[in-house]
Formats: sequence, structure tokens, C-alpha cells
Amino acid sequence: MPPIEQFTEFASNHMLLVSALAGGVLLLIFSELQRKTRGMVDLPPQDVVRLMNADAQVIDVRSVESYQKGHLVNARNLPLEKIVAGGEELSDLKDKPTITVCDNGYAGAKAANALRKAGFENAFSLKGGIAAWQQENLPLVTKKKVKKQKKIKGAG
Repeated sequence: MPPIEQFTEFASNHMLLVSALAGGVLLLIFSELQRKTRGMVDLPPQDVVRLMNADAQVIDVRSVESYQKGHLVNARNLPLEKIVAGGEELSDLKDKPTITVCDNGYAGAKAANALRKAGFENAFSLKGGIAAWQQENLPLVTKKKVKKQKKIKGAG
């Protein structure tokens, strides 16, 4: 029996399996097309660490209270509304890699997309936000740690 006849026989005998396979393939194609049209803006924590080590700027779009509870090293707190409105405060840093951070990744991705529209070609967001960062057991700077660092610098 030729392979095409075997396939049609299998497909007619196992309609549920073939339908599930076709649905899975269509879902995969749809999600890949959606990701391509949005552009690659979400980076996992490991890639963010690499960019930070290469002197990327980090913009935390969370509230001041959330920022003070813990943020990435050298992160700058700038509300999402200011970034979406144009982000003039950052215009001199357009050529520098920029990482946006929020609690769960949604606002960060929105900020990164707004920055890209404003001409920041290397704007990315932390995939999963601070929650993903903490899940990877990566460090956060808190207000207490900042005070302690200032005392050490002033002592020497």
C-alpha cells in the first residue's frame, strides 16, 4: 500500500488525533506569526544579566513604592505613562541598550514597544518582570542595601 493511502486510512480511522495535530500546528503558526509581528522585545533574566554587564540602562516602570521595595542594580524609576508619552528624559540614550522592568512583564513590554516606536532600536523588556527575576534567585537592591553601601563608601 502506498504511503498516501496509509495516511488517508490512518486519518479516517483516527479523526480526533489528526484534528488535534492540525489544531496544534495552526496554533504554533499563529503564535509564531504574532511574535514576529511584535518583534523580539521580551528577554529572559539570563539575557538581561548579559545586557546589564554590557552597560545597558535599566528602566523600572513600577510605582515608586514597588521600586523602593526592590529593583535591579542601577535601575532608574520612570513611570510607564512618561515613557508612553514620549520618554524625552531618555532621548540622549537612544543608542544604548535599554531594558524595561515591571512586576510581571506586561507593562515592561508595553514600555519597550513605546521606546522602540520612539527610536530606541535596542529596547527590551524583562520577560516575566521582577517575579521572573526573583524566581531565578537574582539579586534586588533595596533601600536598606543602598544606605549600607553609602555608609561604606563614606567610611573609606
